[in-house]
Amino acid sequence: MITIGLTTWTEHPALISPEDRPVTLSEYAGNFPVVELDTPFYGIPRQTTIAKWQAAVPDGFQYILKANQVMTQHDRGAAPTSQAERITAFDVFKAAIQPLVDHQQLQTVLFQFPPYFNRTTANIQYLREVRIQMEDLPVAVEFRSPSWFDDPGMTADVMTYLTSLKMTNVITDEPHNLNDGIPMVTTVTTPDLAMLRLHGRNVEGWLNHGSNWQKTRTLYRYSEDELQGLAKQVKALDQTAKQVVVIFNNNAGRDAAPNAQRLQEILGLHWQNLAPQQLDLF
Repeated sequence: MITIGLTTWTEHPALISPEDRPVTLSEYAGNFPVVELDTPFYGIPRQTTIAKWQAAVPDGFQYILKANQVMTQHDRGAAPTSQAERITAFDVFKAAIQPLVDHQQLQTVLFQFPPYFNRTTANIQYLREVRIQMEDLPVAVEFRSPSWFDDPGMTADVMTYLTSLKMTNVITDEPHNLNDGIPMVTTVTTPDLAMLRLHGRNVEGWLNHGSNWQKTRTLYRYSEDELQGLAKQVKALDQTAKQVVVIFNNNAGRDAAPNAQRLQEILGLHWQNLAPQQLDLF
């Protein structure tokens, strides 16, 4: 099964008419069956907030939640998080998302590690600690450091390690070179899920870490030829994994939704668990 989604739900005006306000979760769920949320990265949500998310979508709608920044070691600085505080963050996070687990609405928890999370003995061991802390919850890993992919042999070892930990390798489409970004590695490490995240191919915006980097790195619209190529890759993944989820993150110019809808058309996908779309009759 193949599903397609976007990062967040508010910032996709192409999904509504007129395009002059934030998109609601219910409106989003009328178009796509899954969403990726980065809000837990900045602050672990309350169960009351998650209950509101659940009330706005139909049964079967899926959430991909980014792990909190403490859990992904983004806390490098003058006052790093203690081990006890880190474990507490895991515990609080797991408790918060339990309603999603109970209703089978958690697709996976995305651990997007920082660029300075390099391939070191300590960090290799930390991945095992993540699995211990997350117990049997689904975990997907996206590296930002190219050190995890120094050569084909190393890449194979990393994929084998993720397989042993029952962690999904996040297949990324993004610009990269020897010092920045990571290559697209299409290895499926968990039979239940393959995950493809599309950041766009804006080489200058992605690799030039200037003052506007956060705004320009995902400023990219996939062409028809590129979407046709991605569709072939998705079909190949669908032969290996029970579930394939594609997340478009190329949204600096609000291109994610149109690209996602076009990929849906190319693949001929029709999802049954969408929210009813309300018609403006006045």
